[in-house]
Amino acid sequence: MSAAAVTPRDPWFRRHPSLALAVAGTLFAGVLGLRLLFGSPVDAYSMLYALPIALVATTFGLRAGTFAGLLAVGLTVLWAMTQSVHLTPTGWASRVLPLLLLGVLLGHATDRERRAHEEHRRLEAAALLHREAIEINDSLVQGMAAAKWSFESGQVDTGTRILDRTIADAHDLVSGLIRRADMGARTEPLHDRSASLHDPVRILDSPEGPAKRRWAEAAIAQQRDAFS
Repeated sequence: MSAAAVTPRDPWFRRHPSLALAVAGTLFAGVLGLRLLFGSPVDAYSMLYALPIALVATTFGLRAGTFAGLLAVGLTVLWAMTQSVHLTPTGWASRVLPLLLLGVLLGHATDRERRAHEEHRRLEAAALLHREAIEINDSLVQGMAAAKWSFESGQVDTGTRILDRTIADAHDLVSGLIRRADMGARTEPLHDRSASLHDPVRILDSPEGPAKRRWAEAAIAQQRDAFS
């Protein structure tokens, strides 16, 4: 599992995979030592390999779980060769197959659970983006409608302020979406961007603003009369 996908609610072995690997290695070594020092062909010490196999499979998935199962089989073979133990095919199967199946099946189940978790997170993120897109759309539509009404009624200053506030709100909402997408926030000043988009409106606040404002008010009145 990638570091970005790990959450504080995950079990300790997924939050600290290196520690889990160290614990698994210690368990493998401990079971092998127990087998060599105190084991006999009739005991069930080999089944203790299930502990590190399960830890590795649930931490790293199918490939690592399969490798852990094969490692347990190899350590069992090492014990048999070192102690000159001769097992029947049934004896080997009873010791080897459960360990291999545990690593493969548990690792496969872990990978499937991980993919399902990531898909759930993706769907949650898509639903959140959908809700925020609706919020942005509503904010823009309402702000533009209010600005349009102000311009049509001749309230140019009010319309300009509403338009500026609408642009600022939209910028904040979109910047929040970008930050949550780990793409970084846009850093250019808001007034530069909005000025490039709305120079015909912002020019009303220039030094020649009063004359141009009267011209704009007359033009809006003419357009309103043309459409009435």
